[in-house]
Amino acid sequence: MQRRFAHGLAVFLIVASLGAAQGPNNSEATPAPSKSPKPIASKQAKTKPFQIGTASWYGEYFEGKQTASGEDYDMYDMTAAHPTLPLGTYVKVTNLHNGRAVIVRVNDRGPVVPGRIIDLSYGAARVLHFEHKGLQRVRLDVIHPPQPRAAYVTVAANQPIQLAR
Repeated sequence: MQRRFAHGLAVFLIVASLGAAQGPNNSEATPAPSKSPKPIASKQAKTKPFQIGTASWYGEYFEGKQTASGEDYDMYDMTAAHPTLPLGTYVKVTNLHNGRAVIVRVNDRGPVVPGRIIDLSYGAARVLHFEHKGLQRVRLDVIHPPQPRAAYVTVAANQPIQLAR
């Protein structure tokens, strides 16, 4: 009986070991040869501009006056007036003359002069280097800034704790 048990165990181990020898382990594996290495091209998605046109800026005369959003105008903030974009929208404004760009937040309505697509704060015009010129051809791209993530607090205690309300 023991002999039959030993024989059956030997057969089982042989069969089981055949299934285990399927291929090399990770340290013995070699990568399969490729036909021709293809370089991975990093394609940057070209986006269509929201608008291209003439920008102007407004400054000291409006300092402290209320904007359409209800906040006081600060000529050094990175803000802008746009006729149709929702208040609070962020826009990347690129100076097409020199390539400089700035991100502004729409907090006012305007411009009121026909043919202009955006009125920038004096501070934004300075960043774009057209504060002395007054007008500049620009490209507008609406951007979506990353949303702030919620902060979570993990508490580990052996005793019940009272949370402040």
